[in-house]
Amino acid sequence: MANHLPLEKKALVLSLLTEGQSIRATSRIANVSQPTILKLLIEAGDKARDIHDTMMMNIQSKFIETDEIWAYVGKKQKRVKSEAEERKAGDFYTFICLDADTKLVPVYRVGKRNASATVSVMKELSLRVTNRFQLSTDAFRPYSEAVSRVWGADIDYAQIHKEYAEAEGEKRYSPARIIRVTKKQIMGSPDNDRISTSYVERQNLTVRMQMRRFTRLTNGFSKKVRNLEAAVDLHFYYYNFMRIHQTLRVTPAMEARITNRIWTWEELLTRYEQSQAA
Repeated sequence: MANHLPLEKKALVLSLLTEGQSIRATSRIANVSQPTILKLLIEAGDKARDIHDTMMMNIQSKFIETDEIWAYVGKKQKRVKSEAEERKAGDFYTFICLDADTKLVPVYRVGKRNASATVSVMKELSLRVTNRFQLSTDAFRPYSEAVSRVWGADIDYAQIHKEYAEAEGEKRYSPARIIRVTKKQIMGSPDNDRISTSYVERQNLTVRMQMRRFTRLTNGFSKKVRNLEAAVDLHFYYYNFMRIHQTLRVTPAMEARITNRIWTWEELLTRYEQSQAA
């Protein structure tokens, strides 16, 4: 893992990346070359994903909110010219499933915003959260079919439908004004007061602030899908296990009783590596 760098320098680089610095800015601040930073990002991201897959099992949750956040890879979608190019460039979305009480993110997935990706995310959620819970999503059409296919009737599911005012003029640089929000119970018996996607939408802001690739109206973007996936893996390791939630005063993983302490970059870089070797 970028073996010529000392452990402290690796930790500094990862801290900068997860606090919203770009690859170029991280290179300048840490005095580390961009290729080395990208190599460290990929390798640390792989380890972060391994830890996530190992730790996020048998989760107990009452309320899960799911949303998707947009980014692009390589070029904007309108410049993608073929189906082959579509698989590695253009619009990509990160699906995020968040526990409304503990603020834990047990499931996330980078991919295209389509039916197959939606089913895959719901299947992973059903494997990680083992009890019956209430699920809230937006009105993205594939959700209903995916939820029914994965859980049948063994879930309480509702959607938030938002209606927006039409944009004025040809361009707008802020979200359209919401004119109506409707809660729709899709299956089971969801608690109407807890039908919401507010917390996961707030998580979208955290993502944009802490990952340069998601910041709107800038020149920050991922050149490869692999880089985007690694950045997302690293972010959610930091978010779940390292970052103290301002309201909870502990990390989400601690609140969910997955761990009893705050984790560190050194654990990602060394401890887990040693446990794998053992």
